[in-house]
Amino acid sequence: MTGIDSLGGDGSGSIPSSGSRLPYFLGTRMLILTIVVGILYLVRPLVHGVVYAALFSPSGLVLIGGGTVTALVLWFYPPWRLDGGQRDSNGPTVVFGSEEVQINTAFSGSGTAMRKLSLLGGVLAVLFVLSMLVSLPAGALEKRTLAQQTMADATELEEFPQSNPANPRVVPRAVSDVTTRGSVSYRTHRLGTSDIARQEDGSLAWSYPIEPDGARNKLLENQRGVLVANMTSMDQQQIDVYEQDFEHGEGMWLHRSARWNVKLGGYLSKYNDEAVEFSHDGQPYLYYPKTGHEWHLLPFPHTTPKWNGGALVRPDGTIEHLSPEAAQANEILDGQRLYPMTLTRTEMGSLGYREGIINQMSVIGTHKGEVEVATLPKNADNEQPFVIDLEGERMSYVTAMEPYGEDTRGLDEVWFADADTGEYTYFGTNEETLTGPEKAMGKAKSKGPQTGWGDNFVVTEPVPVTVDGDLWWHIKVVPTDFTDVTRNVFVNADSGTAIELSDDTAIREFIRGDIDQDQIDTDENGTNVQPAPDGEDVLYYVLITNDNGEVVDRIPVKAGQDTQIVAPDDERATDNETAN
Repeated sequence: MTGIDSLGGDGSGSIPSSGSRLPYFLGTRMLILTIVVGILYLVRPLVHGVVYAALFSPSGLVLIGGGTVTALVLWFYPPWRLDGGQRDSNGPTVVFGSEEVQINTAFSGSGTAMRKLSLLGGVLAVLFVLSMLVSLPAGALEKRTLAQQTMADATELEEFPQSNPANPRVVPRAVSDVTTRGSVSYRTHRLGTSDIARQEDGSLAWSYPIEPDGARNKLLENQRGVLVANMTSMDQQQIDVYEQDFEHGEGMWLHRSARWNVKLGGYLSKYNDEAVEFSHDGQPYLYYPKTGHEWHLLPFPHTTPKWNGGALVRPDGTIEHLSPEAAQANEILDGQRLYPMTLTRTEMGSLGYREGIINQMSVIGTHKGEVEVATLPKNADNEQPFVIDLEGERMSYVTAMEPYGEDTRGLDEVWFADADTGEYTYFGTNEETLTGPEKAMGKAKSKGPQTGWGDNFVVTEPVPVTVDGDLWWHIKVVPTDFTDVTRNVFVNADSGTAIELSDDTAIREFIRGDIDQDQIDTDENGTNVQPAPDGEDVLYYVLITNDNGEVVDRIPVKAGQDTQIVAPDDERATDNETAN
């Protein structure tokens, strides 16, 4: 025999003595496994999702954990052949039940390798089916337990909490993306995905990482800092840039990225949320909310997600992993979104199970008290939970819930999650049904029936705001190229009243509750009106708009003055003006 046999050798054709063959085989396999494990450890962020699923998912534990154990057993099991062939008298034998198996030391292990792979494939197929069976009760129990936990920790409100009039969401994300990218010029960098952060002056803004652009730059260049664009003004959007190279940042590949290094220091957490980009004392930072899981063994093993704190990334590459309490106490993070938004979305999605697992089943369930997250139209350019600022600069995740049913679109409950603590409060409508976002967007369109909807203008990004205990849907009217905000429409979720405002001051006054909606409602002719700024001897302005929704005239109206406007038919035909 020449060459190296299946258990190794020095190439001289000699075979190790039978007493040394098995230890040599096991030692070789252990060395190879150690090298593989070492490589996986160095690149462990790449396999983070697989490892996490094996540790904190019942189905993942069955499939990934069981498959790993099976692979290890087969890896270390020596090559063999079943009794019946020519035996090597020097080869050791092992007895399994009534069948005698001889360790194959004299022949190539290729046949054994194929048998092992076949066996591994069969075991994985069985484990896959078993994991699917396990996922059914485990998934239902996860939602049931999570719903119980959420309801137990939530507080019901008597009325809606007041929104912060200083921080209305006036500029939609799509408009900010277009106008912001059109205002900056980078050759090697680009603006990453926008997110909501608080500026140092307390206002809300769309924040962007200035990240490398292109494969070469992602490998070699650094994140250049953070850009924030104020979202609270439609008259003039303020843009601030905080340029500073990040040692580990967004858009940087492999070991240079912030997410890679965050996972190294917090491997037993998930990072489902996008990073929050913000500044403090003129220096840019990144914050990654962390989500963990905990096991429940009864009545059937399952897990539920929980808040694990967050990771604060500094430009110099320093990463602080903070517990929830430490994150709340951190001065740099004061006022920012700390609680994972994806966790809120999961918790809100579980509320359909709060009355039990059977109750929500499609065939045998009664659906008593069942709620589901309200549906948004495809052109809403938004998703729940909504992020708004409440009075006292308390950022909140708001989720509108509607009763179970394919045709139900009215609101049943509105939930508020404190973005700093994760504490839940909710307002129940009881027997009263409030207008949902889908119908509210239709109401907003009815305010401008002659506007070129779809061709020239769209309504977008419905966001709930609360004014004097009432819920309103704050909707924006923008051109189809998303280059500007034409006007803001507020739709009352109770009465359905729709009000158009085209001025930053008027929007803040309305949210503050300083303007009576009766004073700014439309008159008999459907003419739009707008409140006057403070200090003027005018109650409000009548707005005359054209077909494109552009304001062509503003007529001041004082208290007691008649607001009826009658335009001759020929003038309307000539000027093509309309009162929306």
